[in-house]
Amino acid sequence: MTGKITALDLASGELGDATKAYFAKCEEKLGLVPNVLRAYAFDDKKLRAFTDMYNDLMLGESALSKLEREMIAVAVSSINHCYYCLTAHGAAVRQLSGDPSFGEMMVMNFRAAELSSKQTAMLEFAVKLTEAPAKIVEADRAALRQAGFTDRDIWDIASTAAFFNMSNRVAAAIDMRPNPEYHAMAR
Repeated sequence: MTGKITALDLASGELGDATKAYFAKCEEKLGLVPNVLRAYAFDDKKLRAFTDMYNDLMLGESALSKLEREMIAVAVSSINHCYYCLTAHGAAVRQLSGDPSFGEMMVMNFRAAELSSKQTAMLEFAVKLTEAPAKIVEADRAALRQAGFTDRDIWDIASTAAFFNMSNRVAAAIDMRPNPEYHAMAR
């Protein structure tokens, strides 16, 4: 090891049957096992907690589209300079939007992308929550309501932003690197 903790180093132990089955499903659906999952594979309970929360936030029922949730992931990860998440979720934005240049704009600076006023309000809130959570006030929530979001939507925006802030910090702490396949996806 070169001083870096890699996803493969953490997952070098024996995988449980549930983890093996989950990884096989990832291979089947995605063509790869995301390194973030490999990083959690040292502990089935931690992996399950991570994937349960991720799947609920990103794939579960919400008024936010899958693309909007990925846009939040990218905007937050851009503020945090998270290489892993910018690469992986930038690919998801490219794929879901069908627009590679939109995905790149989101990664570099979401304010350069053509967004609806509702999407801009959503991302500005996620960024403020990332940069200055103690400065979130009722006026920020009111601006989201004015843009057309419900209180449940605000919960989903905040939960998605918070999840990626946590994930970005774990990725930075262990020098998590994206799977090389992400770089070529949806281009």
